[in-house]
Amino acid sequence: MALSIGIVGLPNVGKSTLFNALTRAQNAQAANYPFCTIEPNKATVPVPDERLVRLDEIVHPRKSVQATVDFIDIAGLVRGASKGEGLGNQFLGNIRECAAILEVVRCFEDGNITHVDGSVDPVRDVETIETELLLADIQSVTRRMERFQKIRGDKEAQAAAAEMARLLEHLNGGQPASTFEARDNELFASAWKELGLLTAKTTIYCANVDEDALSGGNEHVARLQELAASRGAECVTICARLEEELQGLSEAEQLEMLASYGIAESGLVQVIRRGYRALGLISFFTVGEKEDRAWTIGEGWKAPQAAGVIHTDFERGFIRAEVISYEDFLKYRSEAACRTAGVMRTEGKEYVVADGDIMHFLFNV
Repeated sequence: MALSIGIVGLPNVGKSTLFNALTRAQNAQAANYPFCTIEPNKATVPVPDERLVRLDEIVHPRKSVQATVDFIDIAGLVRGASKGEGLGNQFLGNIRECAAILEVVRCFEDGNITHVDGSVDPVRDVETIETELLLADIQSVTRRMERFQKIRGDKEAQAAAAEMARLLEHLNGGQPASTFEARDNELFASAWKELGLLTAKTTIYCANVDEDALSGGNEHVARLQELAASRGAECVTICARLEEELQGLSEAEQLEMLASYGIAESGLVQVIRRGYRALGLISFFTVGEKEDRAWTIGEGWKAPQAAGVIHTDFERGFIRAEVISYEDFLKYRSEAACRTAGVMRTEGKEYVVADGDIMHFLFNV
């Protein structure tokens, strides 16, 4: 499973510049006018993980495969988009496919770059974005509720319609789908999953600043951070322009440039780290002479579920898992040495995978 993040925001907030930087690919044109991005741009990039690098140094596999994250850059959103203003609903289907939404918010002043509303106000901009997402969800829920209501003589369908009516009332009250407490109804649960409601998704706020604001003291960033904290959401501060300048530099040069601004991690690493944390994701590893690989799973997943990420047959025929902690593997430096030292464990179907576990699955075909 790859982490998927949809990059959304108003026109001219630096979304495409950030996309170019994050993906190391200049395939999203950045220009000083609204709706520069007309078609969604998608790129799959490797997830930086120092643990996999350390494992490679020990095992020396023929191939090393990192986990991946999908970034989708979506056309600028304006007030009235849910009714067809600007590029209208064109972007919505792409957001529905994402696990999380990265709301890029302009937190820098620059008279040479036009703001669609005439001034920089991060809280107002977030409200504009999220109002349109809410209105789009209201449309989706209304249509699905009406479909259920047309199914006569089906008690479950009528119960699902009633639940959709409750959800619609919740949304019309200005509350996101993420705060709705649904009652048990299988048909409603299936429809909920199918709809991919935008306001039910995990949101990460991204303050795009200029270089001078990286050291702090930016009032716009402070307001956005306060808003994120009030909603229990992650907030990251990035200078998209600087991130773009980093591309083409060696790793050492990148670290040197980041250090000059008092930054330890690139924007890519920050966004991925926050995304993993917000979505409750962790990684486990498989190692061997042929390949070392990082796999992404949900926190709390049991061993058979983790095995299923590699192949569905592994989950169906799961027998047991041989598990070595990352720390133990670094200490003993081979599977054989870990077995001899007694730190390789045999775990069954109820084992909850820990972040960094090195696993080998045994299964029936």
